[in-house]
Amino acid sequence: MRERALERLSAFIAFASRTHSPYQAAVIRIGYGFFVTCYLLREWPNRRVLFGDHNPWSLTMARALVSDTHAFTVLTWSGGRWWFECVYLGAIAAAVLLMLGWRTRGTAVLFLVGVLAIENRSPFAGDAGDDIIRIMAVYLAFTRCGRVWSLDARRDGSRAGDAGRDRAGPALWLTLAPPLLWASCFHWDGWLGVFWVMWSLQGLCLALDRWAPRHAMRSLLDSGAAMLHNCAMLVIAAQICFIYASAGLYKSHGTKWQDGSAVYYAMQLDLFRPWPWLTGLVSANMLLVFVLCYGTVIMQISFPFTLMYRKIKNVLLAVMILEHVGIAVILGIPFLSLAMIVSDLVFLPTALLVWADGRFAVLVRRLRERREQYRGGPCLEGS
Repeated sequence: MRERALERLSAFIAFASRTHSPYQAAVIRIGYGFFVTCYLLREWPNRRVLFGDHNPWSLTMARALVSDTHAFTVLTWSGGRWWFECVYLGAIAAAVLLMLGWRTRGTAVLFLVGVLAIENRSPFAGDAGDDIIRIMAVYLAFTRCGRVWSLDARRDGSRAGDAGRDRAGPALWLTLAPPLLWASCFHWDGWLGVFWVMWSLQGLCLALDRWAPRHAMRSLLDSGAAMLHNCAMLVIAAQICFIYASAGLYKSHGTKWQDGSAVYYAMQLDLFRPWPWLTGLVSANMLLVFVLCYGTVIMQISFPFTLMYRKIKNVLLAVMILEHVGIAVILGIPFLSLAMIVSDLVFLPTALLVWADGRFAVLVRRLRERREQYRGGPCLEGS
């Protein structure tokens, strides 16, 4: 009996020490990076009014709110324009680098700092899509989101385990030390303690990769990182289920949702009528409006329970993605819909993502072959 228990415990530890769902982590990494990049570029003309030195939500009020809520934002450290511009541009750069998968262990943390800085500076300027990204950016920093479909994966494949040739990783690690030290001396916050732990563990990993890649400590750190990744992915999935379930339950108590007219009244608001002719066309069909109301509530409440049934879950997932696309087009809420679509992609089947990876690899190989043939064609004819 004891031996069987030890065998099960060993099997569980071995299972937990493997990195699961690397493709899903890569998908949400690309999606969230794309979301933040598009959002910040879209708000570029209005950035100083929404988040900067021209913000009606003054620096004094922002500092008071941050002090009460214990939120983290580097934009309350200074009210100057150039400090804000550097943080804003840095957030865009971190989002782009994370989307490309360059040094994801570092850029994921910088992405988190940028998202928290922008969102917590003006918490009343965004919508639910901003809230989702703010939460998911925290979880994403603890995942191994660069194992596939990233520049990190390409570099690791070409380097073949030779850590001695890595220069950018230690350089980035050393570059982050002075800002952390300066912030700790003048603007200490609990979040900085978390960042110091991350920075120290990354330095230990870099040192072991360079001088003792086969040491037992390196294997222990790798197993711990895999477990942390798996927990973060599980929390992301649970968070999405909680969002849908709570939204559906709140809707079910509303009288307008109960009589099937909530969507109709929402489409009568000028704020949600980017295409009046399209909105009028949909709202004129009361049967369609009734189906949309009840279908939304049923899908949101039932979604967490369909995860145990793969085929039903896949069908419902496709329907919900189409629903978010419809919300983005008809009601004019593109960023909320994009945030939810990206979050939903964490439930995509691994087999589908692996198949897509294989098809993309075949396409790239064919393009390279055609390019080589095009380059070599004139030489063969001339010879």
